[in-house]
Amino acid sequence: MTPQTPLTTADPRPTTPPRLSAWVRPVLNKVPEVTILFWVVKILSTTVGETAADFLSGNLGLGLPATTAVMSVLFVAALIWQLSTRRYVPAVYWLTVVLVSVVGTLFSDNLVDNLGVSLWTTTAIFSVALAAAFVGWYRSEHTLSIHTIVTRRREAWYWFAILCTFSLGTSAGDLISEKLALGYATAALIFVGVIALVAVAHYGFRVNAVLTFWTAYVLTRPFGASIGDFLTAAPKDGGLGLGTNGTSIVFLVVIVTIVGSFTVQARRADRLLDARR
Repeated sequence: MTPQTPLTTADPRPTTPPRLSAWVRPVLNKVPEVTILFWVVKILSTTVGETAADFLSGNLGLGLPATTAVMSVLFVAALIWQLSTRRYVPAVYWLTVVLVSVVGTLFSDNLVDNLGVSLWTTTAIFSVALAAAFVGWYRSEHTLSIHTIVTRRREAWYWFAILCTFSLGTSAGDLISEKLALGYATAALIFVGVIALVAVAHYGFRVNAVLTFWTAYVLTRPFGASIGDFLTAAPKDGGLGLGTNGTSIVFLVVIVTIVGSFTVQARRADRLLDARR
């Protein structure tokens, strides 16, 4: 579900004069190529976001407010680092994704667990927030394609949308698996089935690539969260009881390994580009 075409026929690449703000000054595209491994790392990061949030707030006894404060600071630091780079740096980009997955999860959990907001309401709230992010992004940049993240302003819209997808995915996933009492395994199967339908819509019926990409991006969040809950929850709660510690560590090792391969590929590409100059 790779968005190859932006929602506008105009050339999306900016022709910004060099004296303008860094937020609208052109940079190299800051988003990785969308491949199978992209989706693998994205799903793993959503699972880590779910298990890490539970571990920090529960096992370490920090509680949701303190955990949210700490992780938000770390996320903002990583985001500033990401925005300061002028090209896609795999380690920085995926560190930001992992942290935004944790923060997005905590935003939803705080509303539900601390403020007593229903999952139906939080799902609606984050749906509206995501829609607002897309409307603002499109009105500002005239495209939602991730292949045109070539200014920092576009990248800021991109990360705001990403944050909304993780919070929405958390609420929607919890709504399906808990409030509707379908169980974590059933919820995971439902979400993977819908993701498969989105893939068929894109590859089989040529449904708009931008639309199918962002739909899949939202759906992979509750899918990954359902997997995380299924692996870590106690058997009496419908899980395998593997615990958050082991699950988080294993998934983080896999993420680091794949991101390491991305880094090697990026460095090879840079050397080839330098050799041709």
